[in-house]
Amino acid sequence: MADISKRLLWRHLRTNPTSHVRHLRHGHVAHDGPAQAFWFRPLSSAISEIPVDDREQPLLFHARTRDFQDVAVQATITYRVVDPAKAATRVDFAIDLEMGVWQGRPLEQLGGLLTELAQQHALDLLATMTLPTALADGMGAVRDRIWTGLGADPRIADMGMEIVDVRVVAVRAEPEIERALQTPTREEIQQDSDKATFGRRALAVERERAIAENELQNQIELARREEALVQQKGQNDRMRASEQAAVEGLVAEARAASTRVVGAAEADAEAARLEAYRHLDSVTLLGLALKDLAGHLPEIGTLNLTPDVLTPLLARLGERTREQATS
Repeated sequence: MADISKRLLWRHLRTNPTSHVRHLRHGHVAHDGPAQAFWFRPLSSAISEIPVDDREQPLLFHARTRDFQDVAVQATITYRVVDPAKAATRVDFAIDLEMGVWQGRPLEQLGGLLTELAQQHALDLLATMTLPTALADGMGAVRDRIWTGLGADPRIADMGMEIVDVRVVAVRAEPEIERALQTPTREEIQQDSDKATFGRRALAVERERAIAENELQNQIELARREEALVQQKGQNDRMRASEQAAVEGLVAEARAASTRVVGAAEADAEAARLEAYRHLDSVTLLGLALKDLAGHLPEIGTLNLTPDVLTPLLARLGERTREQATS
């Protein structure tokens, strides 16, 4: 919007760089260009302000597909005025010389033209497509069709405009139709989800079975090792008992041999003693007998020998002496 200040019968106008101003004085161009600042007299001037920055025109309309289904198209067209002189001759951009605002609605006029042209191209395209195709590929196809159609339309050039960009945000069917079309995909996704769940459960069961089998194998291996340990222990006990019996046998044989050796030595000693006694006289033998007898008698303090006691004792000693001498 232009900024206009008053000084008596004169007015001063100042605009920004994105506005192109055409000042006609008495029907002739006095000022023409962006970012203008000048004095003028209202009674002899006509001023137009044409925006030259990028403008966006939103679109929202309904179309019918080849299979008679309704779809809603949401898009945005970006445009700008590249020939302000031509645009000023086709659209009323005149401003009020007191307030600096447009006297009409020029941007609405440009937006209406773009909307109608874009709708026509989109309607013609969607009428050749089925609903599934329009929902799947409609955004790109509609965008390309509008861009191509508006770029080649002579009315856009005649208005002094240029199309900068076309964006199609959505091509959508009615909510009930969309839900119906989404059902097979949702069912397929649910089936895939169930399949994945069942797969995870089957994998868990398989892992549990593998763990159980592993534990069973471990128990079997442990039992086998325990059995081998028992067998080895029994074998070791038998070997130990056999070795102990062999050792005890050797000890018994050694003891028997020792006993035999001791007995033989005692017999030899007794024979040698008797051989020595054979050459002794009776008095010596009697003395030795008494000595031997005294060694076998209990200890006594006083001994009284009477003839009736001593006579049988001497007779027995004499018989023993004779027996030893005879031997």
